[in-house]
Amino acid sequence: MISNNEIHIAKFCIESALRQGASAARASLTKSIIDSSMMLNGELDKVTHSADRSIYLYIYADGRYGTFSTNRLVENELEDFIRKAIEMVKMLGEDECRRLPDAERTAADAQTGQELDLYDRCIRDSSSTGRLERSRQLSRYGTLSTGSDEDGFICMPGETPAFRLISEECEYTESLEDNYVCDSQGFEGRHTETSFSAFSEMTIEDKDGNKYSGFWWEATPKFSELDLSECSGKALEKAVRQIGPRPRRGGRYRMVVDCNAASRLVSPLFTALNASSIQQKMSFLDDSVGKRIFPKGFTIMDMARTVGKAGSRLFDTEGVATRDCPIIEDGVVKQYFVNTYMAGKMGLEPTIEDISRPCILPYLEGEALPLAEKGLSLEGILKHCGNGILVTGFNGGNCNPATGDFSFGVEGFAFSRGRVTHPVREMLITGNMIELWNNLIAAGTDARSSARWQIPSLAFEGVSFSA
Repeated sequence: MISNNEIHIAKFCIESALRQGASAARASLTKSIIDSSMMLNGELDKVTHSADRSIYLYIYADGRYGTFSTNRLVENELEDFIRKAIEMVKMLGEDECRRLPDAERTAADAQTGQELDLYDRCIRDSSSTGRLERSRQLSRYGTLSTGSDEDGFICMPGETPAFRLISEECEYTESLEDNYVCDSQGFEGRHTETSFSAFSEMTIEDKDGNKYSGFWWEATPKFSELDLSECSGKALEKAVRQIGPRPRRGGRYRMVVDCNAASRLVSPLFTALNASSIQQKMSFLDDSVGKRIFPKGFTIMDMARTVGKAGSRLFDTEGVATRDCPIIEDGVVKQYFVNTYMAGKMGLEPTIEDISRPCILPYLEGEALPLAEKGLSLEGILKHCGNGILVTGFNGGNCNPATGDFSFGVEGFAFSRGRVTHPVREMLITGNMIELWNNLIAAGTDARSSARWQIPSLAFEGVSFSA
């Protein structure tokens, strides 16, 4: 973790920059460690360890601005580094909009880095032996191989088709990131976070030689909350369910998007709400604040300060304090993401630079559901929709940021009377983001607790599919 001496060096950088002619400065010091063990087909394949330490300096001088970074944290070397950095900044063009955020907007409650309870002290006792053992716990390769017939095919209980296991990759990872930020206006903030994650990917082959793969992951800031038992099983299940895809005629269908894939349809909204996109005329949500652009009852909250949950933070990279607030409320756009620079450039009130921990609240056919509502799972949404296509993955495609027109390759399953009938692959959905979201049928309550973005399963009416 960041030491007191390293914090002293970050403050020294600010003092040195002011002493050598800067009008203002900010320093961001980050240390991170990542350790992982990977298994391939039940055998140890790779062990990695990476450690990084760097300091970023944001220097303001004579109405000019520049960013510099180094991993050499030695005071006499930094003195010369900062002198040269300021000389370079003074050669740049003036930009009166470049400045530090107003001091009253910065966070005052991020002193230890552990206020959000995202740091697990057990990482101090971590060992390579323990990480290797946990990666082995993920593997099901030996169990599955012993259950195969003489041709290597496996028959699972129930109606599952026979398949041959081609490969299994399992990875267990532990990481620690510690970030300390200070500026010349007196701001100091720290964010410390651990992560424990498991990942499994299964690749199989059916009796016709067709190959399919499925993956699953789990992640949490607290080791005690990590479940290793089902990771490979769920990855295998996802792969096996893809066997036997059938052609599907193009047309307009109800589309349900699984919570593991739904963020692909949400991210264009946040990009369009970023002030830089609006300033560059590359936003389909330009001039939307205060207007009902989305269906009544639809709400996205930024739950930036949720204790113990990945994605939470008390301040952004500028040091500006976050807050729990609506981004879209009852269909009305409530705010853009406006950093200090874009606020000056566009004459807007500054907010926060970007989304922290977005949460889509439960929604069903025009009526916002109480937060206490339970049971709006993927299965419940499928039953509510009746017939359509369940999308479980996106395969390429893009969204035009200026118009909101999109085209995405998708895969998943056809469903009828609320039940999945067969897999579908190589289909294309096209449309417009605003039209898509105004055809929202449901947003569930099944967002994965381990995800930084709390996006549940979603359902839309009349989506155009091409076979």
